[in-house]
Amino acid sequence: MEYNVSVVGFGDNVVDIYTHSNKQYPGGNCVNFAVYAKMFGAKRSAYMGYFGTDVNADHVIEALHNEKIETVKCKKISGENGYSRCKLENGDRVFLDYNEGGVRSRHIYELDEFDIEYLKQFDLVHCGNYCYMESQLPKIKEANIPLSFDFSDDSTEEYYMQIAPLVTYAFCSYDGTDEEVKKHLKKVSDLGPEIVCASRGAKGCMLYCNGKYYEQKAVPIEKVVDTMGAGDSLITTFMVGYTDARKKGISQDEAIVSSIAEAAKFAAEICQIDGAFGYGREILMDKLKN
Repeated sequence: MEYNVSVVGFGDNVVDIYTHSNKQYPGGNCVNFAVYAKMFGAKRSAYMGYFGTDVNADHVIEALHNEKIETVKCKKISGENGYSRCKLENGDRVFLDYNEGGVRSRHIYELDEFDIEYLKQFDLVHCGNYCYMESQLPKIKEANIPLSFDFSDDSTEEYYMQIAPLVTYAFCSYDGTDEEVKKHLKKVSDLGPEIVCASRGAKGCMLYCNGKYYEQKAVPIEKVVDTMGAGDSLITTFMVGYTDARKKGISQDEAIVSSIAEAAKFAAEICQIDGAFGYGREILMDKLKN
């Protein structure tokens, strides 16, 4: 299916180094967003960010080119690309450590007027907690470009208060009871986002919009191969489906219900492949011992 939607992931790219299998895979929240959008049927998908100049960077770039992701606003910075080390335990990915984004954390992507002009071509920009782009988000807000943002488990209350008012669609993962999740969603929504969504693992997810809560159960699968990218794929496909539905004049309520259901199906499919979206290779660089 094709969606009349154009999106750009602005921020992080990494290689995920799997210590248990001696393999690495391209990834990063914003790279995953761009790739999943293309896989799901978005008419245009781009990634915008900085790469290092090592073999890990080349691994991610090659995968993006193979997936036909637009990279015209990317740049290489001399130094080490971002990487994270992780392992799988019964299919669930467990992060061990990371190099804080490599060159990305030391060279912030400063958006200029021409970058904003480029971003205005898209229906949606996506960013996240580990992108080191917080200082650039007010520019996107001022340009009235819809922004989705992925908060992390360790996002503090202060961080939410700083970032949520700049965001159109807020996503997070959240453990807790139904009432605790509802309280969190309402609290974030009061800071400004139009829609707030909490992923809850095997419990599925819950959304909040205009005073109403929406629940979506996880789609059951026989065997979980790898949960890497499950949350990213849910975010991406919900946003692509929702944006397309709203552009077609479908009511917000119906758009939310139908789009989150399709997103749950896609996320279940992603849990049945290795890495975030494949392209596994033997580890290209020796990154510390297990």
